[in-house]
Parts: sequence; structure tokens; C-alpha cells
Amino acid sequence: MNYNIYLVTDSNCIGERSLLECVEEALKGGVTLVQYRSKETDGGIMYKEALALRELCDKYQVPLIVNDRVDVALAVGAAGVHLGQDDLPCAVARKLVPENFIIGVSAHNVEEALAARKDGANYLGCGAVFGSQTKNNVSSLGLEKLKSIREAVDIPIVGIGGVTADNYAKVLETGANGAAIVSGILGAQDVKSETEKFVNIVTLFSVKK
Repeated sequence: MNYNIYLVTDSNCIGERSLLECVEEALKGGVTLVQYRSKETDGGIMYKEALALRELCDKYQVPLIVNDRVDVALAVGAAGVHLGQDDLPCAVARKLVPENFIIGVSAHNVEEALAARKDGANYLGCGAVFGSQTKNNVSSLGLEKLKSIREAVDIPIVGIGGVTADNYAKVLETGANGAAIVSGILGAQDVKSETEKFVNIVTLFSVKK
């Protein structure tokens, strides 16, 4: 699984544009993983949207993760699910899904990261690194605490929260495997070109290493 450029959907970022069209532009630009996140959508609509996204992601050979909903993720044949601290516990979800099913867990500190690792998480979403434009009432994690989580666990981690092409390299410098990006990609007028900026940063970072 390539966590470098992890797109997280948010319909509030795209205005009147089509979610599928925006995600496809991001896929063309080079995102490596897509998470379908739609917090206030009914289950039936979530199923239809997630299924359409899974079919689109299959076209570009990029895995789809579904936020919160294990049932929807399984129903559409997604690669995995991402769980928050208030969602179904990772250890419980692990009992419900196939062996190769990916489970990501949100972690805001080292304690939560270690617990998620113990409970069977495949990767961690850590934030909010730079605050958040898509969530209210979230505390900022910061780069030093992200680095502390990186040093504490041996599974992939991604920084999330306020990540843009301007600060993405700083996330990679902590040792994180990538970043989960919401408005930093979907909020751009030219989604494909904005995604390509992240790809170029990954390439330059790899050369420096």
C-alpha cells in the first residue's frame, strides 16, 4: 500500500463540481490512495457513491478506503476502512473483516497510536498536523508530536490536517509515510495540476534521501 498521497473526499471542498470528476482528476494527477469520507450521508447514498468510487479507483489501480463504515466498505468491496477514536473499535472490526482487509485508525498522540497498533491497525492517520479546514474543534498535533508517533510505532503513518503542497515536505521529513490531504487537493480549481505538485515533492524527497 502506497500512502504517499492519500486523498480524503469532502463534498464541501468541491462546490458544485462532481465528486467523481474531481476524484478522477486527482487519480490522473497521481494520488496513491483514496478515502471516501461523507459524515452526514445516509447509508443507501453512501453505498452508491462508494461503489462508484471503488469502480473508478479500480480503473486507476488505486485502493479505496471507506471512512467509519465497515459495512459499507465490505458491501462495495473496498480495500479497507478508516476508523476514528469514537467509531467501532479496531479490535472488534478486525474480527468482522477478511484477513487482508486494511484498517486505519486515527491517532492524536503516542498513547492512541500504540493502542491502535496493538489492536491490529494497519496504518495510522495522525493529526491535525497543521489544524484543519474541514473539521471544527480539532486540536493541532504539530510536527514534533507527529515525529514522536513515528518513532513509537512500526506501522505506516500519515499526517492529516491542513496539509498543502506548501507544507507537505515537512510532513515527509518527520518520517511519515505520506499525508492524507483533503482541501489541499479538492479545494484547488485544477485538481490534477495540484495533485501533480505533491507527486513532484515525493520525487524530489526520494532523490534527497
